[in-house]
Amino acid sequence: MFKLGNIYYGFKLIEETEVKEIQSIARIFIHEKTGAKLLHLENDDHNKVFSIGFRTPPSDSTGVPHIIEHCVLSGSRKYITKEPFMDMVKGSLQTFLNAMTFSDKTLYPVASRNEKDFFNLMDVYLDAVFYPKIYEIPEIFMQEGWHHEIFDEEENIRYKGVVYNEMQGAYSSPERILGENIGKSLYPDTCYQYSSGGNPDIIPELSYEDFLDFHRRFYHPSNSYIYLYGNGNVEKQLKHIDENYLSNFDKAEIHSTIGIQKPFTSRNEIVDYYPISSEENDENRSYLSLNFVLGENTDPEIYLMTSILSQLLVESEAAPLKKALLDEGIGEDIFPVSSGGLQPSFGVVAKNTSPDKKAQFEKVIFETLNNLVENGIDRKLIEACINIVEYDLREASKFPTKGIVYNMISLDSWLYDGDPLVHLQFDKTLNKLKSNMDTSYFENFIKERIINNPHSSLVIIEPKKGLGEEKQRIMEGKLDEYKKSLSPEEIKELIEENNKLKEMQVADDSEEAKATIPKLSIADVEPKAQVIPQKIIKEDKLTILSHNIFTSKIAYVDFYFDISMVEEKLIPYINLLIGLLGKIDTKKRPYSQLANEIYIHTGGIDFDVTCYDQKNSDELYHPKLIVKGKAIGDNITKMMELVSELITQSKIEDKKRIKELFQQMKSRIEMTIFDAGHSVAASRVSSYFSPSKKYMERLKGLDFYWFLSDILETFDSNSEEILSNLNKVYNMVFSADNLILSFTGDEDDFSLVKANLPIVIDKLNTLDFQPIKYGFAEERLNEGILSSANVQYVSKGYNFRRLGFNYNGSMRVLSTILSRDYLHNKIRAQGGAYGAGILLDRTGHIVTFSYRDPNLDRTIQVYDKMADYIDSLNIDEEELTTYIIGTMSQLDPATTPHMKGQIATNRYISKITQEDIQKTRDEVLATKLEDIKAFIPLIDKAMKEDYLCVLGNENMIKDNEKLFNKLVQLKK
Repeated sequence: MFKLGNIYYGFKLIEETEVKEIQSIARIFIHEKTGAKLLHLENDDHNKVFSIGFRTPPSDSTGVPHIIEHCVLSGSRKYITKEPFMDMVKGSLQTFLNAMTFSDKTLYPVASRNEKDFFNLMDVYLDAVFYPKIYEIPEIFMQEGWHHEIFDEEENIRYKGVVYNEMQGAYSSPERILGENIGKSLYPDTCYQYSSGGNPDIIPELSYEDFLDFHRRFYHPSNSYIYLYGNGNVEKQLKHIDENYLSNFDKAEIHSTIGIQKPFTSRNEIVDYYPISSEENDENRSYLSLNFVLGENTDPEIYLMTSILSQLLVESEAAPLKKALLDEGIGEDIFPVSSGGLQPSFGVVAKNTSPDKKAQFEKVIFETLNNLVENGIDRKLIEACINIVEYDLREASKFPTKGIVYNMISLDSWLYDGDPLVHLQFDKTLNKLKSNMDTSYFENFIKERIINNPHSSLVIIEPKKGLGEEKQRIMEGKLDEYKKSLSPEEIKELIEENNKLKEMQVADDSEEAKATIPKLSIADVEPKAQVIPQKIIKEDKLTILSHNIFTSKIAYVDFYFDISMVEEKLIPYINLLIGLLGKIDTKKRPYSQLANEIYIHTGGIDFDVTCYDQKNSDELYHPKLIVKGKAIGDNITKMMELVSELITQSKIEDKKRIKELFQQMKSRIEMTIFDAGHSVAASRVSSYFSPSKKYMERLKGLDFYWFLSDILETFDSNSEEILSNLNKVYNMVFSADNLILSFTGDEDDFSLVKANLPIVIDKLNTLDFQPIKYGFAEERLNEGILSSANVQYVSKGYNFRRLGFNYNGSMRVLSTILSRDYLHNKIRAQGGAYGAGILLDRTGHIVTFSYRDPNLDRTIQVYDKMADYIDSLNIDEEELTTYIIGTMSQLDPATTPHMKGQIATNRYISKITQEDIQKTRDEVLATKLEDIKAFIPLIDKAMKEDYLCVLGNENMIKDNEKLFNKLVQLKK
């Protein structure tokens, strides 16, 4: 038993309380000797979390907090390999292992179910942050941050560095540029005016000395926020942290306080630009954003109202601001934007608009808000939006490692000297907001915090052709001037520095260094694969899969509709359709009322489309449209009624509304392309040789994006045909034939779902459809996809089954070795890309990818030499065991209860049995070096098939045009 005021291994307990909302006992400690703050959340979650964070306010946009986050994980006092972080990823049972830079803090969280592993991870991170090798090895800064690269006196100097290239990729997104300018516009006198991740134009201004000074100033226990979560032995954890780390330090005065931005007396306005490629259309491609500072995050009402306002005014389908702006034709997509930090903001963005609509944009917003204040907001809309936020809190944002989410929520107040529990104890605030639904609370909040609030900004981001080339010329000019300023001796010194860096990168860690990395043994691994409970019930054409899993009383009900009867030319219409349902009128009510009904009574009804490969084949596959609903208790009946209404009574006829939704769909795809560029390229290359991946490309890949773009180009003249095709698909896909119902929850709720099934089933169409055999032929398109991105996403792949090879679990270990070692070293550490990897699956796909990669041809050469690397691979049993254990962590990821039900359902559809899962596990655990070597011909032949796709910079791809069969514009 803990007692208030007592000291436990140097930590004084200052508060203990129950947090019912997250089923935890919370304890707040202060470390007496250093002043380090520690929050412990005790509960029965065996997925334990440790995190240490620091307040790290930037004073410029060189990205120093971000570069330090990378660098401290590259060797420390106790762990002297080049990259202990990657060594732990290779051989840990971790369920979460990462580090994150925010606008005002840097966080180092880890999670594991295994206690020995948990302590190993905790120790590696503590040693990394307090005793990094950055002071002794400047090459770490050069590799992870930035450096001048040159290897020959006649060469031009280049900028190189992992963070530099990562941020080159990040700044390919106009939304990133918009976000940075919102920070500048609202908080010009605080740290939030800067890019903590680093603006690539400014990163090269960071000196090694200033980098070290930032670490000295902020990475001290007195500036730390330590977090422990789960069912671990907290006294043992406290003892370890104190005895091995904190006791070595004394209290220090750290000047890291986050400054408050004084309120404005008038609105601030900023205009900035983003690059587009020379062949892109720049008409109506601007962004307008109106933003307001709402208060301080330590206030629990402000904290929740920031999220509620986003739903209420913009995000919900019933949101009045979005509707008003779309009705006025201001932008093709309207979405909310908010900045976190000490002073949260609310903003509304119009995307794909023009600067000359600025006055109209502001006018519509204020007229709409004034109308809401004078005439009142729809109470059902308020109730629905509160419900959305409440579900998000109770489900920990649907993130599988809940403890990580709770850590971030606690820091939203704790970091600013507030109560770390205030946002975790959300019931009191939610209840207050609910009790105010019938008062003028929400209208007054909008009036005071938005309408009458001069602390606001208008940000305009415009497209600019040639901006990328202009920045490239400026950068090359700077580098040229820099080289001219160097004497021959200084150039030689610079070349020597680069050679020293290269030597460090290519050198293997010594056996002595490797021995410092903590290791698990095979005995630490559970040999038996987890069995997900699944009861299979067959009723006529219906299959019911029930998963009796604890879900905190939320019932998850998913309908899997067979869509294999849809003819090939209509495949993309399936994805168009699901983008409409729930957002258009039904025969029963308008879409605004429908949205309110859904969120008042349920946690949401969502739609998805995907394709499940049958075990061991990509030629046999099962395309499905999935309707996902969730509700609590008696609301299950209402949820079933709403599902039925959506899939049988939607009216596909309002051309104006449908065009708006298509424009929004296109906009949202564009906003994700560069963040998921590696997936885009990998999916595209897979579609060249895989029928199931070709289907997915038509359904939701680049083929779909281009189809949607074409649809919008001709919508006004072809709307009748488009609506006809949508109705045809709508009347076809919601069929009782081959329907699978997947339920996840408890037995009582399952009985309620089963009793209410006729509400949905009885209204489905009963036509007898035949599945279509699509004629997807293999085709080596080898495209270079031209974009305004500053980096590349490079992918090669093939299907090894077509080359005569069969799947084996040892391939998972091969993937770990190649991804975590060879590709990481060659493409990331030496090549400067943010990441790289390879996937091998039981259907036969072998696909490589790189992420935010400054290279192109060089990366392809790395892929082509994978077989040579495996041929020369010489590792002992201990090293191989490390790779096996790292592979096991991928077989046992953290999952939410709903995810478990989905995994079991996916396996059922793909005909993957528990025996198959166990066989793969057994093969992973039994892997020998000769098993890995046996894959040499597979890798060699797959890469020699030469199926290639690159999404990247227009000029870089054109410079390597000989590698491609065709060049394609990303945005047509």
